[in-house]
Amino acid sequence: MADIHWSEETEDITYEANKIWANANVLRGTYLPDKYGDVIIPMTVLRRLECALESTKERVLIEYDGDPNRPPRALRRDAGLQFYCTSRFTLAELLNDVDNLEANLYAYLDGFSDNVQDIFAGLSLRDHIKRMAEHNCLLPIVQNFATMDLYPSNFDSSRMGGIFENLVGRFYSNVDAGQYYTPRDIVRTMVALGLAEGAEDTYDAGKVITVYDGAAGTAGMLTAAENYIRRYNPAAIVKCYGQEVMPQTYAVGLAEMLIRNQDSSNFRQANTLMEDCWPNMSVRFVFMNPPFGTEWGGKGASDPNQEKYVTGEDAGHSQRHRWPAGLPKKNDSQLLFLQAAVNKLTDDGRAVIVENGSPLFNGDAGSGESEVRRWLLEEDLLEAIIALSPSSFVNTGIAVYLWVISKNKRPERKGKVQLIDATEIRHSMRKNQGEKRYELTREDREEIVRLYSEFDDTDPRVQIYDYREFEYREYTVMQPMRRNYAITDERIDAMLTGKTLSGVWDEEAISKLQEKDELKPSEQKKLAKLMGGRPAYDAIVDALRFGVSDEVFVDPKAFGDHLREVLKDCDVTTAVRNKIVGALSERDDDAPIQMDRRGDVIYDKSTKDTERVPMLEDVDEYMEREVYPYVPDAHVTFDENLAAKKPVIKTGVEIPFTRYFYKYQEPEDPETILAEVLKIEAEASATLATLVGGE
Repeated sequence: MADIHWSEETEDITYEANKIWANANVLRGTYLPDKYGDVIIPMTVLRRLECALESTKERVLIEYDGDPNRPPRALRRDAGLQFYCTSRFTLAELLNDVDNLEANLYAYLDGFSDNVQDIFAGLSLRDHIKRMAEHNCLLPIVQNFATMDLYPSNFDSSRMGGIFENLVGRFYSNVDAGQYYTPRDIVRTMVALGLAEGAEDTYDAGKVITVYDGAAGTAGMLTAAENYIRRYNPAAIVKCYGQEVMPQTYAVGLAEMLIRNQDSSNFRQANTLMEDCWPNMSVRFVFMNPPFGTEWGGKGASDPNQEKYVTGEDAGHSQRHRWPAGLPKKNDSQLLFLQAAVNKLTDDGRAVIVENGSPLFNGDAGSGESEVRRWLLEEDLLEAIIALSPSSFVNTGIAVYLWVISKNKRPERKGKVQLIDATEIRHSMRKNQGEKRYELTREDREEIVRLYSEFDDTDPRVQIYDYREFEYREYTVMQPMRRNYAITDERIDAMLTGKTLSGVWDEEAISKLQEKDELKPSEQKKLAKLMGGRPAYDAIVDALRFGVSDEVFVDPKAFGDHLREVLKDCDVTTAVRNKIVGALSERDDDAPIQMDRRGDVIYDKSTKDTERVPMLEDVDEYMEREVYPYVPDAHVTFDENLAAKKPVIKTGVEIPFTRYFYKYQEPEDPETILAEVLKIEAEASATLATLVGGE
């Protein structure tokens, strides 16, 4: 398309989407409600392609009639697009012979180029035509779509993408409304940030610019990115690459790529977590809005093989090189998509990724999430994180963040991370779209880009930190062992609740084993041991109950000797007796510190705690301020061991964004609150009295 449409206006496509959706009434009785989209989506795609071809259709037919063997490349040139149709039929023309509507519609589809045939095949359009014909609803469907205005001159790819995504959200019950839709004001902001710096060469005439989206949906991110780039550089050659897993949205996206003269082979139906469709190719820009909170492993994964591919367990399809920092928890794939985005970038590449709050702080030191954040910081890939206003997206009211990733940071950004609070940079919409109540106008977008580009933290909405600000070390803090020991009913009850004697007899474990249909030899042995342990269990409990007294010991050895005497007639091992000693003890700060045989202090594991010490802070100063005033005899250790067979990692990273921008609000005066409560109570009493008096 020669003209590139660009509009700063909010895209309200409700009317058009409603008009298309109304076709569901025709399908009622033939299809279940959750299957209406199986017909309406492909018919919308067909009409959209037909509208795009209309202006050059006659020229294509003349050339094709003159030479039926005319090569596809020439026919694409005749059509002025990456696809064509050699059939004289249109949806309107089909209505002139309703007796042969089904056969003629098949013939019409046959006239489209092979890349369009793939779209129709993927959507099973021919199967649905047959079914509609059998149930007498094909004619009204064709009649409705034949006059529908879906011309690119009236509906650019951005607006059309909004219509498609609206329909996808309505028709498929397993898809949240808007799941595949990133509002265009957000997309424009993402692209503007991506090109704000480190991209000066993209304005060169004839420059080839590659853009990728691994969660492409209906290609809205790609089309908006191309629009934005070509708006400022009309001579640029923008090559878009996208992967999308859902068949319906993939078909829509592919259709839009064809209409925009993009190479159809660059838009693939594929699961990005299982396959990189261009493993040997890198791109200059990645813009992506991966799904929030979707499982990449376990029973909730979209594909049963996905976890094997991601973890590398399936050697033939290993993806491990794409996530060098490791794997996050299985319940959220966002940080996998982020690593895949970095993997696609050229050495001067840049990416802007939409994330929710979880990737900022989920996971302790050593967790997959923490290690991904650590990798981003230590590789100096993270430029900025920008918080947008909640209720900026159609399908969620939660806060979202734009992560700006760069492989070509300018010198003053090296080793730095910029945080921008843009939650108040917004305008209320005249009409809400789902959860979306706010939009970013052109002025808003320019303000966000200005804050980002100026890299100046004198503005209270901007904070800039050394990347180590977000790194911390987890130190273990324990107190010396100080305990007293006694045999009391309360301590015996607590011991039994804590299952100290579960190795002797455990009713719950026995029940679980007995419920199994078949037991392994080891389980049979365990069950027999537990079944035979009831007499010993009862004897131990009875002996302890008989030995209840007010005597309290502070010497564990003396108490051990006492306990041995209490249990002298019981069948109890040394290991079990030692467990009982611990279970009958309590923390006692007045008791003497216990020592081992070598005279070293024994530390109480029950007091074990951790302190997160920022990497940039001196650990001794931290402990003097935060720990020793409260626990003077605390023992502090750093237990990281990277050389272990299973490395113990105690260095972590979190980015508690909201904490950095927290603003203290003075609590309202209690007397003022009380006065307001009394006033409301008096008004309520007066109203009640009036009602009662009126009766």
